[in-house]
Amino acid sequence: MSSNVKSVTSPKKFISGMNLLSSLNDYMKSFGDHAYIICDEFILERAKTEAGHSIEAGGNKAVFEKFNYECTKDEINRNRELARQSGANIIIGIGGGKTLDTAKATAYYEKLPVVIFPTIASTDAPCTALAVIYKKDGSFDEYLFLPSNPDVVLADTGILAAAPARFFAAGIGDALATYFEARACFRSHGDNLVLMKPSTTGLGLAKLCYDTLLENAVKAKIAVDRHIPTRAVEATIEATIYLSGVGAESGGLAAAHAIHNGMTAVKSLHKAQHGEKVTFGLLAQLVLENAPKEELDTVIKLIKDVGLPLTLKDLGVKDFDEKEWRQVAKDACAEGDTMGNMPFPVTPDDVYNAIVAANAIAESYHD
Repeated sequence: MSSNVKSVTSPKKFISGMNLLSSLNDYMKSFGDHAYIICDEFILERAKTEAGHSIEAGGNKAVFEKFNYECTKDEINRNRELARQSGANIIIGIGGGKTLDTAKATAYYEKLPVVIFPTIASTDAPCTALAVIYKKDGSFDEYLFLPSNPDVVLADTGILAAAPARFFAAGIGDALATYFEARACFRSHGDNLVLMKPSTTGLGLAKLCYDTLLENAVKAKIAVDRHIPTRAVEATIEATIYLSGVGAESGGLAAAHAIHNGMTAVKSLHKAQHGEKVTFGLLAQLVLENAPKEELDTVIKLIKDVGLPLTLKDLGVKDFDEKEWRQVAKDACAEGDTMGNMPFPVTPDDVYNAIVAANAIAESYHD
């Protein structure tokens, strides 16, 4: 591939608004008339009633299948077999990230279109051309890189606002890093998530993501604490799911996600959300860059105001073990990870020092 090929990749359609579950047929009918729907257990009955009625009323067919908790090769193969048996010509995923990834993978292998319907706004995964495959014991197996993004992503603001507020905040944390990582990748002429060069569109969407969060995230989190959708909630969902997803995929990742990947091996962090760990990774990236104090102040204020964990202690680390964190720093610099997209060389020592400094800075902002 040419060293200067740039890309913008995104879903064909991103739709957000109220009552999308009960009008699902409107958004699937141009792609298929017989849906195989992989659905999280908690919303299965509601989906059968609302989405099922919409699809039948439109003269089309739907088969519902409960997702079995983990996106494994076995679970993907099970759903492929059932989808084939049902004669479906479109796959729909309704649920959390693992359910959606299973739907994406099933659709890819069966060469069918896919509609993605997230029920939590905790990451930007719904829009990406990627599925994360796990082993049966829940540990990471591999990334499945898909040739295209989902055909339709439906963000039902009523359902997303009703999910636990911690997930919503984690989505803000994941999205908060998008601009800073895309900026670093753009400066270094690094590779984006489809292994092409960051485009000005990717960087622009990442910046719009950040600006949208600064304007709306705090107001939105207050509304979501009360399980109500507002215009600020809708704007924030657009930022956390669409702008962050397309901004990261087209703009690239850098230190924040690389440090997150290193942090996945820390036992005391296993209960922390992806977006919560990325938030700390972002603080460490800003230290690595020696970002202006004003920028650091703005980012930390937003982290605090939406109730995200700020320090390692907030994330669940009771005792800081130097050896463990030197390993995190080493893993964050693994070959092929996104640390290579920083605009200057970064060593494991640099990362370790940035982690310690970021934590100390975060502690100094605690009330």
